[in-house]
Amino acid sequence: MEVLRCDIEGVAIIEPKLFKDSRGYFFESFSEREFRERVCDTHFVQDSESKSSYGVVRGLHFQRPPYTQSKLVRVVKGRVLDVAVDIRHGSPTFGKYVAIELSDENHRQVFIPRGFAHGFAVLSEEAVFQYKSDNYYAPESEGAVAWNDMEIGIDWQIPRDKILLSAKDSNNPTLAELPHIFDYNKNLY
Repeated sequence: MEVLRCDIEGVAIIEPKLFKDSRGYFFESFSEREFRERVCDTHFVQDSESKSSYGVVRGLHFQRPPYTQSKLVRVVKGRVLDVAVDIRHGSPTFGKYVAIELSDENHRQVFIPRGFAHGFAVLSEEAVFQYKSDNYYAPESEGAVAWNDMEIGIDWQIPRDKILLSAKDSNNPTLAELPHIFDYNKNLY
């Protein structure tokens, strides 16, 4: 795998090595040993999957301590714009985001470290999205930032009148309204 570092510390794009022939392709989608050596020393404990149609925006989600999560995400069908927003107070990139297109064609994965809000927008007719988490889902620990926070300024690459949201994602606070949850100077692992 090739690991590409982003402008925001901790976020990494992972490009697997594909082996193609007349039958199709093969690639190793995850190796804990290689991941720990090259990306982050963490242990994933839960795999999840979602299916969504064009225009769906999910996010920007995170979990509060002590259930904070890192995620390793990928698309197995379709195409999405994946977004990670730095919400670590004191970080030089606080409020900045990384947006990466993930698809079943480019096979890219993104690692979103603890202290980031995460979301994605479906750009294809439908998308199947998978993610690994290094902590279990805890509903009482859910947190979110408004998908349309003007200070963050994400271009979701979907016309505004075509965006589909859950009721929960329609009413999240802006980053400025969010209390200090993550401290850049504190080790979150």
